[in-house]
Amino acid sequence: MAVNITSIKTSSNGAWQGDNPLDFAFPLLILQTILILAVSRSLAFLLKPLRQPKVIAEIVGGILLGPSAFGRNHHYMHRVFPKWSAPILESVASIGLLFFLFLVGLELDLSSIRRSGSRAFGIAAAGITLPFVCGIGVAFVLRSTVAGEDQVGYGQFIVFMGVALSITAFPVLARILAELKLLTTRVGETAMAAAAFNDVAAWILLALAVALAGDGVPGGPHKSPLVSVWVMLSGLGFVGFMMLAVRPAMRWVAGRCSSEHDAVDEAYICLTLAGVMASGFLTDLIGIHAIFGAFVFGLTIPKGGAFAERLMERIEDFVSGLLLPLYFASSGLKTDVASIRGGKSWGLLALVITTACAGKILGTFAVAMMYMIPAREALVLGLLMNTKGLVELIVLNIGKEKKVLNDETFAILVLMALFTTFITTPTVMLIYKPARHGSSSGTPRRKLGDLTATKESKDELRMLACLHGPGNVPSLITLVESIRSTKISQLKLFVMHLVELTERSSSIIMVQRARKNGFPFFNRRRGGRWHDRLSGAFQAYSQLGRVKVRPTTAISALATMHEDICHVAETKRVAVIILPFHKQYWGDESVENVGHGWRGVNQRVLKHAPCSVGLLVDRGLGQASRPNPSQRVCIVFFGGPDDREALELGGRMAEHPAVKVTVVRFVEREEADGGSKAVTLRPSPSKSPEQNYSFSTAVMNRQKEEVKISQPSIFSRDRSNGLVDSWIGSSGLVNYL
Repeated sequence: MAVNITSIKTSSNGAWQGDNPLDFAFPLLILQTILILAVSRSLAFLLKPLRQPKVIAEIVGGILLGPSAFGRNHHYMHRVFPKWSAPILESVASIGLLFFLFLVGLELDLSSIRRSGSRAFGIAAAGITLPFVCGIGVAFVLRSTVAGEDQVGYGQFIVFMGVALSITAFPVLARILAELKLLTTRVGETAMAAAAFNDVAAWILLALAVALAGDGVPGGPHKSPLVSVWVMLSGLGFVGFMMLAVRPAMRWVAGRCSSEHDAVDEAYICLTLAGVMASGFLTDLIGIHAIFGAFVFGLTIPKGGAFAERLMERIEDFVSGLLLPLYFASSGLKTDVASIRGGKSWGLLALVITTACAGKILGTFAVAMMYMIPAREALVLGLLMNTKGLVELIVLNIGKEKKVLNDETFAILVLMALFTTFITTPTVMLIYKPARHGSSSGTPRRKLGDLTATKESKDELRMLACLHGPGNVPSLITLVESIRSTKISQLKLFVMHLVELTERSSSIIMVQRARKNGFPFFNRRRGGRWHDRLSGAFQAYSQLGRVKVRPTTAISALATMHEDICHVAETKRVAVIILPFHKQYWGDESVENVGHGWRGVNQRVLKHAPCSVGLLVDRGLGQASRPNPSQRVCIVFFGGPDDREALELGGRMAEHPAVKVTVVRFVEREEADGGSKAVTLRPSPSKSPEQNYSFSTAVMNRQKEEVKISQPSIFSRDRSNGLVDSWIGSSGLVNYL
């Protein structure tokens, strides 16, 4: 049934007055948004073990909600996604797309393209030229095979097909490289620079395609070729105006919003957001898609400053998390896989996928070999440059909107983009495995006990302390202060802020700043990448005591976070790693669970670490405004190598004049029968229903442990009362009570 969209009202009067909310624009938009987000997030969760970018889940979610799957139920399709609602959904999604392309321009640093040199330019040129030529050949095949495509002009169809096959998705590639920890390696930097060249060329080609397409109505009035020329000239004039006039103005605005100022003036934020909309309107007025203007405006914002970072923080979650999935889903809703019928159509899909992959991979591989890049890295570059995604879908949607692509061709190209992006991560992981440093089963672990073997080796104790955020700082400083000796021995503390990698633009930029050659690195300059509260706290503490503090940030997926921790522990030759417990205890007896994934990180570090590992469980001692003037520490000793390490740590604490250490040794009952001072512990019937306790067993060296326990100079015993501030237990667990 045909519906006059002008008769559609915005909101209903409610079900009690007989109105169906699905017949009104705004309630239906809310339902569509909820449904799209629920399906796409669920698919993203299912695809996370395969390490797929979020765009895959969002496109597949749109395809499932559309006519290919759920849409086969016509009642569902007419009620949830009626045809009259498509312009409304696409308009809201286009706003998100506009601001996302602004973020892409904000993320793309033109100066890095200039610094990349001829190698990246040559790889990008080959990665565009060969697929574009292959796309021309595929265009002739599709035009003569797919019904209806012969009504479209040769020039329009060839340009759209060439652009569709030659594009590399810069935002998607950056997230894949960050996930694989290749973003700051030689391969990653070359791929990013080449993708940046490719992205700029793709926008120029897209502007040309839009100019050639016109309104795209087959059989409509023929337009003069001069119209396309005027569109391109106007586009060049717009770019020149933005770079020569707007860019200096935005540099002045960024200077007024530097990190020296506590807050960014709201007027500058509103001015920038209005500038995004105005730039989009101007390019749409010229005849180029509005997103081109938003992308160019993003290029005018100075990179690396506080203004750009705060802009991202303000808009990226709302745009990337809420609005952008609507655009990908709307692309999936237009995709009808059922339009690919018969062996001929599926053969065309195979031809398009093969041509796209072969053209991009072979072209990039050949030129990379000419630049003396090793064969494996050259092949990985070709696979990475074959990544499709956002820009690909933009081109396809514009082609469908201009009626250059019909339903069958559109579905073929969307599936091609999905397939090429899906295979990128697993194929790169299979082919390219850079060396990862860490402890192996045949390498002995460094121990605290090894440092006390000679007097010379006791001069410096190296520790790697990890933290999740500001809440871990007080307890960590309290622990380090307890270990810090007032004697001649020196303590060097490497502090690592653990940050989970996300697909936010700000997260990708943080990876580029905090990693070098694929791993975290320590900047010798004060301040830097850390939040002011974290950096300032440890810098102030390092000036008060004999402690050298070197901070860094590890940004990684939780599944591979342990690789960064173990690598730093290996390269810095630390004797012990301190990990925060995955639960945070507060003074009011409440417990905050930071996430089950962090528990897995701790378990993997315990398994692969090249040295001793301690878990720091903060139960409130670190929440004091400053460390206690006197601390009582209890060491619970059962025996075994883990407890011997805990004893070594307690020995270092005992050297501090403000720390009193008590050792409680547990022995087997037969061993304790002969001693008159032995105490047998049993569970309390009133407090514990268990009849007995069981402890994990370990290989014990009784002679070595007897020597360590009996040394009178190690520990200062305090028997004034039974209260202790902290205890150290088996497996190196440091537990503040």
